[in-house]
Amino acid sequence: MSSLIDKAKEFVAEKIAQTPKPEASLASVSIRSFTRDSVLFHSEVAVLNPYSHSIPICQLSYALKSAGRLPSLPSFPTPSSSNLWLFFFTMMVDLCREVASGTMPDPGSLPASAETKLEVSVKVPYDFLISLMRDIGRDRDIDDEMQVGLTIDLPIIGDFTIPLSTKGEIKLPTLSDLLCGGGGGGDE
Repeated sequence: MSSLIDKAKEFVAEKIAQTPKPEASLASVSIRSFTRDSVLFHSEVAVLNPYSHSIPICQLSYALKSAGRLPSLPSFPTPSSSNLWLFFFTMMVDLCREVASGTMPDPGSLPASAETKLEVSVKVPYDFLISLMRDIGRDRDIDDEMQVGLTIDLPIIGDFTIPLSTKGEIKLPTLSDLLCGGGGGGDE
């Protein structure tokens, strides 16, 4: 009797594994616009629904991070052995800062047999970016990493999260760009 149940489980698992699943891709991050107090970063998630019926999207979660590029450091006194771990931990935290994160609950659904583009917009206060720029240096480039989790509700399978990630480089606007007015800008 147990062998029959095991065969049934294997059959169902094999059928689910062979079922086509939605595929997604994430575009690189760019600056959509900026004002005197914040910068609006933008990315786009393209999702292909292979099914003949629409699929509800449960949520879209995102995290924008500055990827770990070591800034030019002033000369530090040699840390004592008791402070060595604290010193390295502080350095590693500064190398990969989370700029912003959040979720978009219930962004809609994916139409049947079609590709859907979902916009991910992240508003970041400019004072945070200025503190980040001080750590990075004079070139105004931030090595970024955008992580997105797209959670959809698949029939039979249940909630299914598609993890996406992209890395790139964003050139922040200069002070003269801000004083001349809020403009848009893509990757330069």
